[in-house]
Amino acid sequence: MNDSKMIAQDEVKKQLGELERNAEVDIDASETKEWLSSLEYVLKSKGHDRVRFLLEKLRDRAAEQGVQAAADTTTPYLNTIPVHDEPAYPGNRDLERRIKSIIRWNAMAMVVGGNKRGGGIGGHISTFASSATLYEVAFNHFFKGRGEDGYSGDSVYFQGHASPGMYSRAFLEGRLGKEKLINFRRELEPEGGLSSYPHPWLMPDFWEYPTVSMGLGPIMAIYQARFNEYLRDRGIKDTSGQKVWAFLGDGECDEPETLGAIGLASREKLDNLIFVINCNLQRLDGPVRGNGKIIQELESIFRGAGWNVIKVIWGGEWDELLARDTTGLLVKRMGEVVDGQYQKYTGMPGSYIREHFFGKYPELLKLVENYSDEKLEKMRRGGHDPEKVNAAYQKAVSLQNGKPTVVLAKTIKGYGLGEAGEGRNVAHNQKKLNEAELLEFRSRFGIPISDDEVVNTPFYKPPENSHEIKYLHERRKALGGYLPSRPTEHPTLEVPSLADMQKTIKRLENKSISTTFAVVQTLIALCRDKKIGKFMVPIVPDESRTFGMEGMFTQFGIYAHAGQLYEPIDSAILQKYKEAQDGQILEEGITEAGSMASFNAAGTAYSCHGVNMIPFFIYYSMFGFQRIGDLIWAAADMRAKGFLVGGTAGRTTLNGEGLQHQDGHSLLNAIAFPTVRSYDPAFAYEAVVIIQEGLQKMYAEGEQCIYYLMSENEEYTHPEMPEGCEEGIVKGIYKYRSRDVDKAKARVQLFGSGAILNSVLAAQELLAEKYGVASDVWSVTSYTQLRRDAAACDRWNMLHPTETPKKSYLEEVLDGVEGPFISASDYVRALGEQLTPWIPGDYFVLGTDGMGRSETREALRRHFEVDKESITIATLSRLSKAGVFSPNDVKQAIDDLGYDADKPDPYYA
Repeated sequence: MNDSKMIAQDEVKKQLGELERNAEVDIDASETKEWLSSLEYVLKSKGHDRVRFLLEKLRDRAAEQGVQAAADTTTPYLNTIPVHDEPAYPGNRDLERRIKSIIRWNAMAMVVGGNKRGGGIGGHISTFASSATLYEVAFNHFFKGRGEDGYSGDSVYFQGHASPGMYSRAFLEGRLGKEKLINFRRELEPEGGLSSYPHPWLMPDFWEYPTVSMGLGPIMAIYQARFNEYLRDRGIKDTSGQKVWAFLGDGECDEPETLGAIGLASREKLDNLIFVINCNLQRLDGPVRGNGKIIQELESIFRGAGWNVIKVIWGGEWDELLARDTTGLLVKRMGEVVDGQYQKYTGMPGSYIREHFFGKYPELLKLVENYSDEKLEKMRRGGHDPEKVNAAYQKAVSLQNGKPTVVLAKTIKGYGLGEAGEGRNVAHNQKKLNEAELLEFRSRFGIPISDDEVVNTPFYKPPENSHEIKYLHERRKALGGYLPSRPTEHPTLEVPSLADMQKTIKRLENKSISTTFAVVQTLIALCRDKKIGKFMVPIVPDESRTFGMEGMFTQFGIYAHAGQLYEPIDSAILQKYKEAQDGQILEEGITEAGSMASFNAAGTAYSCHGVNMIPFFIYYSMFGFQRIGDLIWAAADMRAKGFLVGGTAGRTTLNGEGLQHQDGHSLLNAIAFPTVRSYDPAFAYEAVVIIQEGLQKMYAEGEQCIYYLMSENEEYTHPEMPEGCEEGIVKGIYKYRSRDVDKAKARVQLFGSGAILNSVLAAQELLAEKYGVASDVWSVTSYTQLRRDAAACDRWNMLHPTETPKKSYLEEVLDGVEGPFISASDYVRALGEQLTPWIPGDYFVLGTDGMGRSETREALRRHFEVDKESITIATLSRLSKAGVFSPNDVKQAIDDLGYDADKPDPYYA
């Protein structure tokens, strides 16, 4: 007896690798047989629907009598579509197998060859190896290209680690040259290269959606599908022929974003959405559910959430065995074995599979007695069988039952890699193959490369007139073109001018309002605008009333695919809650992640649908960059456009809500996002000017960026707009007010922004009246924009030493201005400290470093040292260093202002 057989027999005796099951005793076998026979009769004579109806009636009657039936969220561990219901395969299997083999080789060669040429660049072979059939069947028969108008295709969220396969296919299609493949993960080479994963920012004519940050692809796909329905329901574009596909891995389903929004997909009846989950049973380090069954778990979750579930577990080689198994033991055995053990079968010889899998029951051994060990080894999982995959996709695209669909396809990670990593825990990180492994791979897939050439991992492409290449092009032409692809020329939009928006500015002047109110009023005006009103997409995560947006409910309606099926409790009031199928507002409920996914869908409608939609996402400031920064980064990567509004912003301005809500650092976080232009307006006219500038840049001129505005809830009087301040508002700074003093002891420059500009203005008066100091107050709307401009000038000057130096806007407006300069904001000091290298004199920054807390605004501003007294003391301290005041003068001022010099440092408090 060989070793593998002994091991198998021992494991069977110990029942290793099996699920624990409670034994169910049949106390009346004949009665059971009668029921089953009746079921068979109804099934054959009246069909599936009748059987389903009867089962539901039985379940209901049992429940009425207090009999609780077991939950039926899972089905047996079998293919959902029985073999007799499989449609005929629509393509040339031989040619498609050949094409797939070539694509697999080139994908492998790209990664292995790249690591030989430039060690350490990384890359992944195994994900595409396991999912090649899932993709190729879709490419050849299901994925709709963009069509003649360029905007009629399907949206496909490719699994990030499978990118080599997409590059390899594009190489055969002639869309990528060999040099690009050689430079995979070497994007700075002179000939250009290929990004590691789907990154539209780096490959704007190829990729559409960044997906490799686990979980983002699925949630973005769900909201993309919903946004397609939004466009159709509002009469903006007919999207009825477009599907949204999301390819993901079973291990990725542990990410909260992956499964967190699947309930929305069923509630909104998104039968335009298809998930394909590649269940290769492995994460990076080991099994996904070594002690369980991930496909069964996912089936239960998705069925419970109201999805159609199609399981593709077993390849065609199992059909004969299942047909011959009259005892049901094979199905039972399939359900007993856990995933960790299935993974082990992949790397074991046929003798082990015979003794361990089939050997538990003598009847099963009898079933495979005429099967050789080699045949047992080659019995495929369903995800590697094109006919099984085609049947699943055919059903998925044809289902019009108001439910999204998930295809759960069982595969083997590293399929085809043999000893190098097929089904092994190391498979995910596999990026190198030795010569013997390369030869095995070449021979297994029939690539015409000689033994001598194999070690160099050359790319292979058949001649253009070959059957393979012709077939490749024919299929994509029939389906509407190649993908992934993304247009590089986009439509523009005529937007309101600043003159057009003067009415809003005038209406808000001299009113005691918050900047949040100003922003919302501007949004309402834009939604009413004849040029762009219908393209505005207000997005809010269940905080409309917090931001004073409830008046928009009746004016524009809250989007609901099903309309409003009830009479709201507040129907008698003017600001009632109104849902409508053509509603404009996306009220997403308590989900910032879902709201951001909607923003991403709307923000890329210009490239996906050829329509410039204008998302306006307003949310609790603290729950933006801190909570959903990954999705905002994805928005930047996918070149989304639109407005983010951090409502109830500021560490001290949002006073009572406390530490978890008080934002003093989102503007600092936003610095890291190159496409995000962040602002902290203090007055209504500043907010309107910034919004109009964003409309002009993004939609009239086509710049691919995001405008981020802070909006606060503190009410104060908003002044008239000073003449000539527009450029300064947009670029980041302008002089707002000067205060002269007769025989002034000194003149200082005071920077303020947001609500803290009022503290600065109050400090200006205190300095003048009590200490004889003149000052200029500057409204700094964006420290980050000023810093970016200044740094860009410095870089240019460094690299062009013989040319006339450039001067940044900050340096121009401060030219000849004498300090000291004092800055105060409701954000951490690092925000203002960005400008230190370009301030022409002594510069001191005040900010709100530390943890927030609940208090009055006055107490909070004293605690964080950004109130008028703190600004005054800071100014006198800097003047003391310049010799204008003595240290004793500063100490006296601290006493006179009632300031506790020994109060705790707010950073550590």
